[in-house]
Amino acid sequence: MVNRLGCLRGIAPLTGFALAVEITNWHRFTGQTIGSFLGLVPSEYSSGQTRQLGGITKTGNSHARRLLVEAAWHHRRDYRPTTRSVLQARWEKAPEDVRLHGQAGVNSRQRTPSSAVDPLRRSKETSRDRQRRHRP
Repeated sequence: MVNRLGCLRGIAPLTGFALAVEITNWHRFTGQTIGSFLGLVPSEYSSGQTRQLGGITKTGNSHARRLLVEAAWHHRRDYRPTTRSVLQARWEKAPEDVRLHGQAGVNSRQRTPSSAVDPLRRSKETSRDRQRRHRP
């Protein structure tokens, strides 16, 4: 599990180990339910027909939430040439079924997104390309 998490940019072996310990069984979550487990869903104030969303609830696992937020901050930076070799070494440590087929391990029905299959794919993009893609 630590090797699989280490394939993601921003997650070092110690962070991967801590996430594996905190979350333990990853197969019980989907992309929609892990946010509520970590307390990353917005709070809601509703009365009658009005509905207002507030900040995140922060009611979930605070240690895992902090680890993922820190990893996201590291992932946000542009790729550097020295980072590519580190990511390539981590990718080679991942189980073969994940590297070759992009499957989520035990549950083969769940496919990983194409951006997670090859962590070096985004290294060829420039920041201008990413800005164009995210414009409304």
